[in-house]
Amino acid sequence: MDDATGLLTAFASPEFDLLAVTTVGGNVSAGKTARNARILRQIAGREDVPVFVGAERPLKREPAGAGEFHGAEGLGDLEPFEPAAPLGEGAAAEAIVRLAMERPAGTVALAVMGPMTNLALAMRAEPRLAAHLGPVVVMGGARSEGGNITASAEFNIWADPDAAAEVFASGCRMIVMGLDATHQVRATEDRIAAIEALETESARTAAAMLRFSQRIERVIVGWDAGPLHDPCTVAWLLKPELFDLAPCRIAVETDSDLTRGHTAVEFRVDAATAKHFWATKADAAGVFALITERLGAGR
Repeated sequence: MDDATGLLTAFASPEFDLLAVTTVGGNVSAGKTARNARILRQIAGREDVPVFVGAERPLKREPAGAGEFHGAEGLGDLEPFEPAAPLGEGAAAEAIVRLAMERPAGTVALAVMGPMTNLALAMRAEPRLAAHLGPVVVMGGARSEGGNITASAEFNIWADPDAAAEVFASGCRMIVMGLDATHQVRATEDRIAAIEALETESARTAAAMLRFSQRIERVIVGWDAGPLHDPCTVAWLLKPELFDLAPCRIAVETDSDLTRGHTAVEFRVDAATAKHFWATKADAAGVFALITERLGAGR
């Protein structure tokens, strides 16, 4: 649900030169996420942006979904359909390498809204990629808030901790939107209603998904206003001033079943050489104002 809102916001933001959308197995299977990205692309009227299908499974683990939070098809109440435009040719990891390496270093940013399997595979294929990328903005991890899939792990990292560990160790510059920040960005009744009041197809789609999430969060978690996680990556790329960041070093637990996917966030680092930056504070009103403005201007 929140990934979809993030994608629709990105599609409606003219500042972005969107090179591609790459999909991965996560909350639902890789086949469904690839179809869903194409559905959202069609709703947004952005068939100019290629969609590449990504990894079907984690590097070393069995796939683990979260359909109970997002619906069996990963679309909430939205009825799936076969989009008109096809997938791009080739795998997501190949596309990431090609699109980034054919452009000047530091000019291609990635917003990662799911497990990091594709990015880890791309870095294995092209060892120069980590140093070549612009910032990699990740939704994943947890520290003071605790986990949302286990006591200490957030789902996106937990789903493929081995891929996350490789990417965090790669040396690329990473902006990390963990639960400490995304739990501050709540989809309150007023904020959902403001998006529902818009007349674009993108806004109607996002609002319907936010309503679905609101119902699910009330039943499963007991929250009236659930957090909006993944769009924080897009919001940071558009307006980084909406977030406070702290330089740090992040490592991921891969060996323990008890703490699989735990993100160890160490703030005792040299700020001048830090590669990881942990979001500590989010301007929730500003994030929702940005999303609402973009969805209202979209298709």
